[in-house]
Amino acid sequence: MSAPEVFNLGQTPITSHAFNADRSRVAVSLNSNDVTIFDRQRNDWTPTETLSEHDKLITSIDWAPNSNRIVTSAQDRNAYVWQQTPDPQTGHMIWKPTLVLLRINRAATFVKWSPNEDKFAVASGARAIAICSFDPEGDWWVSRLLKKPIRSTILSVDWHPNNVLLAAGGADMKARVFSAYIKDVDKRPVPTVWGEKLPFNTLCGDYTSPSGGWVHSVGFSPSGDVLAFAAHDSSITVVYPGSQAIYHIRMTTLPLVTLTWTSEEAIVAAGHDCQPFVFSGNEGGWQLIGTLDDANANKASGRSGFGGPASPVGRLQSSAFNTFRNADSRGSSNSNATESELFTVHQNTITNIRPYDGVPGAVSRISSSGVDGKLVVWDVSAVSPISVGGLAGKVGGMSLR
Repeated sequence: MSAPEVFNLGQTPITSHAFNADRSRVAVSLNSNDVTIFDRQRNDWTPTETLSEHDKLITSIDWAPNSNRIVTSAQDRNAYVWQQTPDPQTGHMIWKPTLVLLRINRAATFVKWSPNEDKFAVASGARAIAICSFDPEGDWWVSRLLKKPIRSTILSVDWHPNNVLLAAGGADMKARVFSAYIKDVDKRPVPTVWGEKLPFNTLCGDYTSPSGGWVHSVGFSPSGDVLAFAAHDSSITVVYPGSQAIYHIRMTTLPLVTLTWTSEEAIVAAGHDCQPFVFSGNEGGWQLIGTLDDANANKASGRSGFGGPASPVGRLQSSAFNTFRNADSRGSSNSNATESELFTVHQNTITNIRPYDGVPGAVSRISSSGVDGKLVVWDVSAVSPISVGGLAGKVGGMSLR
């Protein structure tokens, strides 16, 4: 089993990370208004550049692999597209921001490039999603807003491979699929299982989390024919619109907040339990099969503690939190200083998972970042079996819409 690569990038939470095409550089937001770009130096990462334009906390970063452009969103209700251009004085390549006209009056919460990299989607707290495309006359990015029937903050988005459909999950406990077709940008899309006629803001799918939890993360399968989403009610839902089959996997762990497809039949998801879980299935059913974090190996390497959430406010509060956790889960009120360290590689919530190696449908490694300031690269094939009975209840079966 291949051990994960672990890098400590800072002492503050990582709100988002994104790699360039060859994985030699990574853009990271260390819980601040700036983006720090790290360059790979053998077995470590060295900060080399800082992108400063936002004046509030950066919420999301995405790096387009082909055009080498970075898009950022923040709580200041703005987004910027960053592109490398020669400095007129020195000739050195510098990152220059381009304005994005979002037309939102609340924080921007998530951003993602479309597969063709000719537009991007910005989720927001303004009950709207901004679909942005470039206007060469104004030399800026302009937006059109997806609004109906959104009723609350959108927390995540994901693009369909056809560059037109967009999945969105939000605090109104819904995962939806919209058409983000822009006439002057997109070619006429071919029919899919999500529909045939797709004018802008067409609602192609509307799904509710099993017990009414916020939908933290959404993702299309590599083919685009299946949708998965993770909700705050500790569930993963997989939707097959063609057959109208919906599978709910109810977990007894803390909620998952981020997910990615590694193949058409496998999903990796992570969140407040500090480890990446692996789910496998097809149209016949889905189940939790294991984790990429081998707790037994971590115990052998000297980690102490009990797998679960770490306190976000330091060792003192973490130790106090463990006292309550031990009393609840193990019937013990004993707590000591070593119990502030977990058996898991990540020592706090995992906030972001992304594909690292491979191509859509055949991802071999993924990367994760979290509140502990760590960046970890995992081998997807290194799945450690777990006692699923203790973590996942029965799959919610198949429901027909």
